[in-house]
Amino acid sequence: MISNLDVFRIYSAMARHAAESQRMSATNIAHADEPGYKAGEVESFEAYLKRTSSAAAAGSHTDGFKTGEASTPASPNGNTVSLEHEIYKSAEAVGQHEMAMNVYSKSLDLLRAAIGKKY
Repeated sequence: MISNLDVFRIYSAMARHAAESQRMSATNIAHADEPGYKAGEVESFEAYLKRTSSAAAAGSHTDGFKTGEASTPASPNGNTVSLEHEIYKSAEAVGQHEMAMNVYSKSLDLLRAAIGKKY
C-alpha cells in the first residue's frame, strides 16, 4: 500500500538513482588509468522520471536507468575519465541519496502520525 504512494515511489527511485550514479563513478575511477577506457554516466534523474512517466501513461513498463558514454574529452591515451568530474558526481550522488532518504523517512513519519501510530 505505502509503496503505491507517489512520494514514496519517487524518493525510493531517487535513492536508487543516486546509488547507481555512485556505482558508475566508482567504476570510472577504477578505470582512470586504463588506456582507451570510455567513461560512462547514468541518465539524469529528471530524464528517468520523464521517460518512466510517459511509458507508464502509454501502459508499457520500463525498468532501470539508462547509461551511456560520458561526453568528457579524451586524454592522450584515449581514456575519457576525469577524476575531478567523477569526484564531483560522486559527492552529488551522496547528497541526492541523503535528501531522498530524509524525505522518505519524514514522509513515513507523517503518515504514521496521521494514522495514529507511534514511531
